[in-house]
Amino acid sequence: MLTRRYFTFLLLIRLGVGSFATAQSANFQWQSVAPGVWKAVVGQSDRITPLAVAGITPRIDRLKSLGEPPFPNALAGSIYQLVDGKTYLRFPLQKEEQLFGLGLNFKTVQQRGQIKTLHVDHYNGKDNGRTHAPVPFYVSSLGYGVLINSARYITVYAGTAVRTDSPNRPPEKDRNTQRDWSAQPYSDAVEILVPASGTEIYVFAGKSPMEVVQRYNLHNGGGVLPPKWGLGFTHRTPTLFSDKEILAEVADFEARGYPLSFVGLEPGWQSRSYPNSFVWDSTRFPKPQQFLETLRQKNIRANLWINPYVSSHSPIYKDVLPYTGSHMVWVGRVPDFSLPQPQALYKQLFTQQHLSMGISGYKVDEVDGYDNWLWPDVATFPSGIPAEQMRQIYGLQFQTMTDAWFRERNQRTYGLVRGSNAGASALPYVIYNDYYDHHDFITALCTSSFIGVLWTPEARSSKTSEEWLRRMQSVCFSPMAMLNAWADGTKPWSFTDVAQDVKDVMQLRMQLLPYLYTTFAQYHFDGKPPIRAVHLVDGFSTVSQTTEGRLNSTDNPYALAATKDLNDQFMLGDYVLVAPMFAGQTKRAVWLPAGKWYDFYTGKLAGEGQLIEISPGLSRIPLFVKDGGIIPMLPPRLHTPDRQEAIPLTVRHYGTKETSWPLYDDDGETYDYNRGVFTWTPLTVKRDQQGKLVGSWTRPNTPDFHYTTINWQFMTP
Repeated sequence: MLTRRYFTFLLLIRLGVGSFATAQSANFQWQSVAPGVWKAVVGQSDRITPLAVAGITPRIDRLKSLGEPPFPNALAGSIYQLVDGKTYLRFPLQKEEQLFGLGLNFKTVQQRGQIKTLHVDHYNGKDNGRTHAPVPFYVSSLGYGVLINSARYITVYAGTAVRTDSPNRPPEKDRNTQRDWSAQPYSDAVEILVPASGTEIYVFAGKSPMEVVQRYNLHNGGGVLPPKWGLGFTHRTPTLFSDKEILAEVADFEARGYPLSFVGLEPGWQSRSYPNSFVWDSTRFPKPQQFLETLRQKNIRANLWINPYVSSHSPIYKDVLPYTGSHMVWVGRVPDFSLPQPQALYKQLFTQQHLSMGISGYKVDEVDGYDNWLWPDVATFPSGIPAEQMRQIYGLQFQTMTDAWFRERNQRTYGLVRGSNAGASALPYVIYNDYYDHHDFITALCTSSFIGVLWTPEARSSKTSEEWLRRMQSVCFSPMAMLNAWADGTKPWSFTDVAQDVKDVMQLRMQLLPYLYTTFAQYHFDGKPPIRAVHLVDGFSTVSQTTEGRLNSTDNPYALAATKDLNDQFMLGDYVLVAPMFAGQTKRAVWLPAGKWYDFYTGKLAGEGQLIEISPGLSRIPLFVKDGGIIPMLPPRLHTPDRQEAIPLTVRHYGTKETSWPLYDDDGETYDYNRGVFTWTPLTVKRDQQGKLVGSWTRPNTPDFHYTTINWQFMTP
């Protein structure tokens, strides 16, 4: 017996089988696939990948406009290994390099020193990789990004491990005698484990982190351009409201003077939910098409809550059964949307019951996790796609499927989703969740800007009027301004002592529509995210260089403050810096990037490339505008304008710089902009012969331009 085991042992060594295999490192073979974008395939890549599911179409023309940089020198020496049916990837890191991205994170913006297993899941309070959009893409402060195009549970060691063969191995130190001993020694590599026998890797280059993010978004088709109504205010009604109760709620908004552009119907609109019938409940909605038309006449749209899991009471139940997985969710069948048959069944039913009646979008719930709610990794699906991969792409599949339905109708949509992944930039969905930490919601706004997804810090309820106002202020400066009253019926005016302040910030959101819409057009055409972490601002440095009262750092962005991560302020578009306040705060620190910055409300100089401390009071969210900032605004209004309406503009200018900024417009409802039906109109401020700032513009002569006159308002005294 011993002899047989001995010869078996020698044979395994000779054949290189199992744990005795010796893996050889190899260099990537990079192939240029677009300007500033390279791809490598190692081993046998999976058929199912996030980019394949998203069906991306790179915007080659726009990528060319960013130039054609060389392959990043910082990635020279990157290698991979194929070991035991798994893929190991290694990318070098330099000493001062910082990393961003790696999914929708709620605690940290900078990711160097983090370990994550990227896994679609409900966020549960830790930045460990389990999140709603675990996008396997990271951006370096040196001007490159790396995407692992895999639908596996990828583990990323973002500069945490020290290799014996490292050329920059830190010296051994004695904790007993050396005070600079570190529990986490310096690491010079990002190491990634892909639990598959191969994968695809993309590299994106740029002169700055912002340009890298632009290339990533443009490679994925450009950012979404929502309909104008999607950038108004949305109120999600209590779950069992009837059509009459919803219409009464809408009338109450109008009577009280609170803006409203679309309403959300929660699970009770269906005859069955958890699992779902996907058809209207006849007791609460006896005439759904008439109800939707009544809303539309008031210039208000409707969004329907769903999850994809089908009830035995649904009209498609019997037909979809052969195309469902081995496990249920809330005793509902789980359709395999990788197959054409369930896609066709859902399209037919949803078109008949929803789209043809006039609904404008969906809220797609429960496509993320928890593990004990969704299918386990031992589940099987008719397509043969493993349960792990199905978990990673399911939300992405539903987004692409429903997006296609609306595109066929030449009707723009804008909705909500709980799970997403790489390649989602062009999809008309905003991520939300059940987590409810206000500060972490702002951090998520920052981290979303690196990975091509949108996130909304919705308001639901609050313990105090102060908290309610602070949450509503943040909501009005996010990609979707949403009050979600499904559970407790909260209204904007629920706290009477701050009701006017809430109304003011909601109206400000509506007034900023031309600025917001142009900012989203930049997302679509140029790849610039509408919400931007300050790390994406021109001139921002991640090198530790601080001086008293001034700084150029992310290692310690608040000078002597006890924080190392600038995660509580962000840019909205090119010019507006948003610094939210939180319940219990009476003052806060704000980092103003390079150049002069002005108070949005007064036009007074706030500071220049420095740390400031502010005590703004309760009524207003702190906003600052960059020198030369041009902010086009509508008159106060309750609803977003329709495509026939023409409106005068007020254009604010801040500071002393001469500036020109292009204002975007189109019909706001269709995809005709893809056929070139849109306008970019320069808004220009220059000094006249007397040195006075003067604004100018030329109104386009086209029915798709909806602004009539401009009142120039120079804010800086």
